[in-house]
Amino acid sequence: MKPSKYAKPFRVADGASFRLKDFDPTETLGLKSKEHAHETLEHGIARLCDLQEKLYAQDRWAVLVILQAMDAAGKDSTIKHVMSGLNPQGCSVTSFKAPSAEDLDHDFLWRARAPSQHAAR
Repeated sequence: MKPSKYAKPFRVADGASFRLKDFDPTETLGLKSKEHAHETLEHGIARLCDLQEKLYAQDRWAVLVILQAMDAAGKDSTIKHVMSGLNPQGCSVTSFKAPSAEDLDHDFLWRARAPSQHAAR
């Protein structure tokens, strides 16, 4: 199964018209069982590993993954499973707490781009 089948429905092409409420959190995109999902995940992990090597070799692009959810919603498990096949030296995980007044004065990704003293809060 092509990875684009799973990514395309969640790709944001026009940020101005993006609304999170337009996405169904129960969507499975045709994954009929846990076994089917596990097999698909294994293929995806192998593909991510290959792409990580290419990104590293090119030293030009990067991938930013943002997981936002309530406590105990499975963010850590998602990172553990999805990123399990990647080289950890090529990954960085940053946890952000509640935004400060300064953070609220900027766009959503400001803390990810801000100097490390801001991101480390």
